[in-house]
Amino acid sequence: MSLRQFEYALAVAEHGSVTAAAEQLHVAQPSVSQQIRGLERELGVELFARTSSGLVPTVVGRAFLRDAEVAVSAARRARATARAGAAEWEGELVVAVQLGYGTRQLPRALAVLRRRSPRLEITVFEEPGAAELEQLGRRGVLDLALMGACERAPANAHHLGHEEFVVMLGVGHPRLATDRVRWEDLAGEPWVRFDRDSALDGVLLEALREHGLPPTTAARVSQTATAARWAAHGLGATLIPSSAVPRGCEHLARPVFPAVSQPVIAALRHNAGPAEKALLELLRQENWSAAEFLAPLA
Repeated sequence: MSLRQFEYALAVAEHGSVTAAAEQLHVAQPSVSQQIRGLERELGVELFARTSSGLVPTVVGRAFLRDAEVAVSAARRARATARAGAAEWEGELVVAVQLGYGTRQLPRALAVLRRRSPRLEITVFEEPGAAELEQLGRRGVLDLALMGACERAPANAHHLGHEEFVVMLGVGHPRLATDRVRWEDLAGEPWVRFDRDSALDGVLLEALREHGLPPTTAARVSQTATAARWAAHGLGATLIPSSAVPRGCEHLARPVFPAVSQPVIAALRHNAGPAEKALLELLRQENWSAAEFLAPLA
């Protein structure tokens, strides 16, 4: 077995066909077919079921592909580390970010990193909670995780700053006349909430409970941008990190009193390479103050 065979199998699983996989890999279709058949022959199992809609991984195939992804990611990191002394890095950098945190800081830091190393390929997983982040870490494919504080912070966690949460209100809402909204002034307000296992929903529930307000649910969404848009249209208030306020909606966001904030941490994988260390330093240099994101951009 070879890493090339693993890469071919992962491409076929992603696209569901040998033709599309060959196009992505820039190789001839017969080469991909031959490598997949050879891999199945060597393993003595069928990795893909041939269906009318394309190639679908079998149960055994899915298990194999999980380990193959770990092996390919490890090989890419090893190549990137070996070439670290060169003028630029290459390979894949896998980042996971807890939903809503570093919405503007992370893209800016990644943009700087990509300008330095244009051959670096970046994959970002936006996950709702710590459990999914831990799962990616256990799979061995994760280089850096950006998240809010959790009960069991990783040993290699680095504190970056604090995300202050803001309330998003609908156009014409009377509380927009104030610079900061008191929690008691939100009594009776319906809320646009997040998925039940989301860390963001946990922040809102804790704040409402602390101030004796009921968690009246108007709707549930999965993305901060969706929550902000729905709040802007008057469906209900929502509570999001200040950096997640969409551009053009800053006038509908207000800090709350007493304030709600969460420490933001970045966790690097064990034996981190130069690219992820560089990204960590760029994130350290970012502005985590709410004031930056509440002033309308020119």
